[in-house]
Amino acid sequence: MNDWLTALGRRLVEAAFRRQAAIDPPELDPDVAAEILDLARVAAHTQERRFAPLASFMAGVAVERMRHARADLSSADLVAYLHEVRESLEKESADLSQQVS
Repeated sequence: MNDWLTALGRRLVEAAFRRQAAIDPPELDPDVAAEILDLARVAAHTQERRFAPLASFMAGVAVERMRHARADLSSADLVAYLHEVRESLEKESADLSQQVS
C-alpha cells in the first residue's frame, strides 16, 4: 500500500520474532485503509478527538475479526462495514453539534 506501512509491517514481524512469535506481515487493503483513515478523521472532529488513533486501531481489529468470522467477505464488504460505522459517527457528531448551537 505504502512504503512506510510496508516497513512498519516488517518491524512488527521482527519484533514478534524476538518474542518467539511468528506472524505474517500485516497488510492493508487500500480501500479498507482509506475508510479507516476517514473514520479517524471523523473521530478527530468529535468532542473526544484524542481517541482518533484508538478508533483506527479498533476499526482494524474489528476488520480482522470480521475476516475470521466471515472468510467470504470481500474488501468491498469490509469497506461497507466501516463506512456504516463512520456514517453513524458523523451523524451523531452532527446531531451533537446542532444541540450545542
